[in-house]
Amino acid sequence: MSARLVRPIEPDDHVVGPPNAPVTLVEYGDYECPHCGAAYPIVERIRQRLGDRLRFAYRHFPLSEAHPHAQHAAEMAEAAGERGAFWEMHRLLFEHQSALDDASLVRYAASVGVDADWAAEALATGMFESRVRHQFMGGVRSGVNGTPTFFINGMRYDLTVNERVLTATLESAALANSHV
Repeated sequence: MSARLVRPIEPDDHVVGPPNAPVTLVEYGDYECPHCGAAYPIVERIRQRLGDRLRFAYRHFPLSEAHPHAQHAAEMAEAAGERGAFWEMHRLLFEHQSALDDASLVRYAASVGVDADWAAEALATGMFESRVRHQFMGGVRSGVNGTPTFFINGMRYDLTVNERVLTATLESAALANSHV
């Protein structure tokens, strides 16, 4: 039986694509997770392919026990998001998974136009810790226990994160919802 997404898309979620898209893909991910890193380019190609038929939301699920930099990476993504640069930071974090120490995170923030001193302060004070925790707990309530975990139109996707299979599943869901 598939798990359901407990927390629907909310205003503070990071979303690309139109709100009325026939298919919504929600990913719970961890910037230090190698499986999420492998899924990142697949999701990007699928987003390009489906265009306006897909709404994509990314939520944080840092597995800090296994990935010691994941929590701060998620917090820095939120800090960048506060300054309108979430998706640019999201890309950089996945492209530089092997360098997610605090100094690197501050450098990435500066490279996307976020004031480095403010970013360092946000990280040091845990300014975005509660926002990351909120997303994490929403994942827990939805049955997420590893990353990446995907939900398609509110239902957990438990098949392989293979571009062909995921694309076909999303296209099928989009087709089904465009006739409703």
